[in-house]
Amino acid sequence: MLDTQANGQHGSRLANLWDEAKAAGMSEPERLLYRSNLLGSDKRITNYGGGNTSAKVMESDPLGGGNVEVLWVKGSGGDVGTIKMDGFATLYMDKLQALKGLYRGVEHEDEMVGYLPHCTFNLNPRAASIDTPLHAYVPRVHVDHMHPDAIIAIAASENSRDLTRQIFGDDIGWLPWKRPGYELGLWLEKFCKENPKARGVVLESHGLFTWADTAKECYETTVEIINKAIAWFEANNTVPAFGGAVKPVLAADERRAVAQKLMPVIRGLIGADESKVGHFDDSQAVLDFVTSKDLAPLAALGTSCPDHFLRTKIRPLVVDFDPAAAGVEKTLAGLPDAIVAYRADYAGYYERCKRSNSPAMRDPNAVVYLVPGVGMITFAKDKATARISAEFYVNAINVMRGAAGVSTYVGLPEQEAFDIEYWLLEEAKLQRMPKPKSLAGRIALVTGGAGGIGKATANRLMAEGACVVLADIDEEALSAAQAELAGRYGKDVVRSVAMNVTDEAQVQKSFADTLTEFGGLDILVSNAGLASSAPIEETTLSLWNKNIDILATGYFLVSREAFRIFRRQKAGGNVVFVASKNGLAASPGASAYCTAKAAEIHLARCLALEGASEQIRVNVVNPDAVLRGSKIWTGEWKEQRAATYKTDDLEAHYRERSMLKRSVFPEDIAEAIYFLASDMSAKSTGNIINVDAGNAQSFTR
Repeated sequence: MLDTQANGQHGSRLANLWDEAKAAGMSEPERLLYRSNLLGSDKRITNYGGGNTSAKVMESDPLGGGNVEVLWVKGSGGDVGTIKMDGFATLYMDKLQALKGLYRGVEHEDEMVGYLPHCTFNLNPRAASIDTPLHAYVPRVHVDHMHPDAIIAIAASENSRDLTRQIFGDDIGWLPWKRPGYELGLWLEKFCKENPKARGVVLESHGLFTWADTAKECYETTVEIINKAIAWFEANNTVPAFGGAVKPVLAADERRAVAQKLMPVIRGLIGADESKVGHFDDSQAVLDFVTSKDLAPLAALGTSCPDHFLRTKIRPLVVDFDPAAAGVEKTLAGLPDAIVAYRADYAGYYERCKRSNSPAMRDPNAVVYLVPGVGMITFAKDKATARISAEFYVNAINVMRGAAGVSTYVGLPEQEAFDIEYWLLEEAKLQRMPKPKSLAGRIALVTGGAGGIGKATANRLMAEGACVVLADIDEEALSAAQAELAGRYGKDVVRSVAMNVTDEAQVQKSFADTLTEFGGLDILVSNAGLASSAPIEETTLSLWNKNIDILATGYFLVSREAFRIFRRQKAGGNVVFVASKNGLAASPGASAYCTAKAAEIHLARCLALEGASEQIRVNVVNPDAVLRGSKIWTGEWKEQRAATYKTDDLEAHYRERSMLKRSVFPEDIAEAIYFLASDMSAKSTGNIINVDAGNAQSFTR
């Protein structure tokens, strides 16, 4: 049976979410936006960035006056689920119709994209997409183009035309495969004129077009047609999915354990030219596929829908893993050869299909890795792309489940797949993308991440494109910090783990969770801390041990886990310790704290020696008197230091004590950490940067 509950959706039918009371007071463009967001809210209808919606609206012409017909259509690169009003391109319909006189045939259709900006209405800066003619030339007011799993399962079947007729009769037509573009727009226009009663069309290997004269009717038609397909599959697809299960599913904790071992190794093998971020999916749809008899032959066929293919590459890599055997060592040993073989296969595909003007071959590594009994791993240039690629492949799995259950599944022909992947228009879009940020694709774990320096550091690293795991013992502050940073940079790029750095088991679990969330680790910022003040004769053994446990043992435990991951990745690594001026310069009444901080610094030097041969760098930032936002400067410690220095204004005391007469803030420490964590300091290890506004006592010697 087609898996209609994939991607977190529930229930076998799509719900009609249209609220006429809400829509009644909207303008036509607002109803288009409303309809688009409703359709994009359910991944069974279309995936992120997939599909398109449009409406033809009468508008007042800003130049000639009077009313003109304007096409409102989702702009290039948009997502119907999250689109806002400024995400739609607007074009004069009369100018779009005039383009027919300029069309020179299929071999020249790409040049038609260059004419679209000349049709822009009201100086709208939103670029029109390649799908614009498909919407413009359908002679209906409202048009939906979606990629529903249930419809693509029909479209990707060997006898898709017959299935379309059997399920929908004359209500929904069928058109053979044609790459999206100008010619397909003309095909749709011709179909509509020849079939005036049809409410839509299935495009072979592609998706669904539906249309109507009102926004509500168009939305309800789309939902109705998809539900009809779902119902048909439920009634007719009764065979075991993918030929039935032939391998066991490991327990959830075992699946995660295997993924945690595989992901950093894969990441290291494929990340030489571009750092990548991973995503792990062991949803039921994936598990059904990766334990099945037909896994290998179906995976080899690749995906059918162009949107699926662009996100998931020509085909996935099926990892040689036996869930019935103990251990993963054999699989790990075989990964280098498997990845080399995939690259060679991809290069062969490129050589077979390339044309005289094709762009140079892109990254030959797989995006999707299927692990029998465990799940699916995806890697991409950032977390959102890795997650979305996984979502697209889940849709592809659902399509294969449906098509193979009632017919024979057919993937895109190899040459067609290549012509989409290396389409010159797609290449031009890639070339227009902004240059990656300095930490794009990097993964960092920051201990003490909910405090002043830790949160400022996470913010600085994320601003440069890094994914960050916040680790802290204060769960309430941790939750607030994650929410704040997610609001600023998006939920994909930040995670949090409750971690006591003195608890070996918690430390190990936190780093393991980092692997399943992001696939590896590049940067460890060891920042967890405390502060204490007492004359030596009043320093209790418990106080002494607490300082050593957190500031020395804790730094050892997190560094050990980071080194283990770095060595499995074989791609170098970066550790930054947040120590203190007190690690170099003694302070009165703080022997436990100063001694533990000195131990941190010396530990960093030892680790710099150990890691250098594998490009693992270890450096130290020494702050001094960072009061703002710091949890250690609240309460007793602040009072004790104020008493020691006999001052009521501790911040002013430290500022005046400094050589530069300036206060030091968390953002200042974060800037130094970013420098040491980035490639700007690629040739620096075993070093110390003091960020203390100048203190002669702490000059390094």
